[in-house]
Amino acid sequence: MIFDKDGTTTIVFQENIELSKFLDNLNKAYPKIKNDNIIVNLFSFSKLKADDLLEFLQLSDQHRKSNKSFVLVTNKVGYEEVPDKMIVVPTLQEAKDIIEMEEIERDLGL
Repeated sequence: MIFDKDGTTTIVFQENIELSKFLDNLNKAYPKIKNDNIIVNLFSFSKLKADDLLEFLQLSDQHRKSNKSFVLVTNKVGYEEVPDKMIVVPTLQEAKDIIEMEEIERDLGL
């Protein structure tokens, strides 16, 4: 598992591993990154379905309750295919933009 920290945001990605193992590793590493906004880069997974992304729902809910952003990045599944409370975007730049907007909203108390 690879972590790329940039300010208060950590981008997490993994190469050559199955999704269930990646999710297990992410859950184990979560205490180290729980105070950051998290971007999960899923580009290394060539075959993703909406059901696969639902595996991240519990971790996403937990993280967002602590007033931090949790964004999944993949162009294999559209945002309309997952629940509204999950954030899925097709590019890393869009993920960073979402986090920036959410940070502004939190600062303004929205």
